[in-house]
Amino acid sequence: MHEPARVDHRPSGEDDGAQADPDALPRPRRPFWLPHFLGRIPRGLEDRHVSIVGIVSLAFLFENYDLSMLSAALKQIRESYDLGPAEMTRWLAWIRLGAIPAFLCLPLADRFGRRRVFLVSIVGMSLGTFVSGLAQMPIQFVLAQTVTRAFLVASTATAVVLVAEALPARHRGWGIGILGAIGTLGFGLSALLYAFVDRLPFGWRFLYFVGITPLLFFGFFRSRIVETEQFRAARDLLPSEDSLFARMIGPMRELVRDHPMRSLAIAGMAASVSAATTPAFNLISDFVQSNRGWAPSSYSMMAIFAGALGTIGNPAMGHAADRFGRRPVAIVAFGAFPLAAGAMYFGRDAFVPVVWVPFVFLLTGGNVLMRVVTSELFPTTSRNTAMGWETLHETLGAAVGFAVVGYLAGRAEDLAGAAVLVSCTTFVGAAIVWWLPETAGRELAGARSRER
Repeated sequence: MHEPARVDHRPSGEDDGAQADPDALPRPRRPFWLPHFLGRIPRGLEDRHVSIVGIVSLAFLFENYDLSMLSAALKQIRESYDLGPAEMTRWLAWIRLGAIPAFLCLPLADRFGRRRVFLVSIVGMSLGTFVSGLAQMPIQFVLAQTVTRAFLVASTATAVVLVAEALPARHRGWGIGILGAIGTLGFGLSALLYAFVDRLPFGWRFLYFVGITPLLFFGFFRSRIVETEQFRAARDLLPSEDSLFARMIGPMRELVRDHPMRSLAIAGMAASVSAATTPAFNLISDFVQSNRGWAPSSYSMMAIFAGALGTIGNPAMGHAADRFGRRPVAIVAFGAFPLAAGAMYFGRDAFVPVVWVPFVFLLTGGNVLMRVVTSELFPTTSRNTAMGWETLHETLGAAVGFAVVGYLAGRAEDLAGAAVLVSCTTFVGAAIVWWLPETAGRELAGARSRER
């Protein structure tokens, strides 16, 4: 029986060609899925490195498809359920809490392996998105989206770890940046379909039926994704635990015990940045349609064409983070986001599509950097658990952000002002990132260690 090609790799600690002249190293072949406008592939990478990035990028694509679909079709969804903007914002807060179960599932990848969690998450997010389109009442839609959110977050967080453990240290930022860039194409896919929302069969529900697509690729994922060598090497160091509950809680307990200050910093960074960026992004489509009279096609055109330029921000920010460091690039991304949000909500109509480019640039690139920093701060035995820890606080931050925006908008009847005001919490994330140690160029730690 023919064995499928393996796309896994040696541990990222084996930084191929680290001692060689970078200009003398070969450059991998450009795969069909990597657009030329995203720049050249760095020298020193191999085809196996690029392959794993491409495979797991599909998870990012459909996470962003689901996230942007809820944002784009928010007006149609809330009107079909006869909900006002402030009331729908509160429902969105509950949907974001759906990622909390992922907080419990992600540590399992540090016990059972990254591959298993990734594959199960793909199945769950596909079915959950499809079921969301069948919901007849608001509570049904929220429940379906809540479950979907857990699997979406689990798949993308594990995807970051897969890539982080695959690539050499000096190109890790590029790999995760490309992962985010390809994932951003999910925004374009949802925007393209949303342009025809008034003519599609079943309206906005059709957009969710398309979410079953990742399940069609399951055989491909299953045959091409194998367990990372980093996890295999560290598996013998894991403690023996009897119950599933112990395997879920044990890694989180070890994370907080062994790395208390870093855990606290990651929690603060994730919560503050997510509280700022999530409401500002998710409410923009409803805002321009309800307050400025835009048609769905106008929003779609902006999201497709201007958003495509903003997509370049992911690999560009990844390159910059590899060259100048994670901290300075993250600080710029977090610090500039409120300015872009203010221009989006208060700028003139003709100016909004122009601002959308840096808005998406900072949003997606900043989120990628946040995940890069988290994946690099902790050893292999706690890496997926750390992503779960970040996910928990990112979720809580987004829910609080939506709740605060809804409260302020309900009292002052000013959705734009509320969203922009809350977006300023990214300044807290910028301050926290500056306190964290710089991880650019460092090899990933394999064995369990304690914070010094």
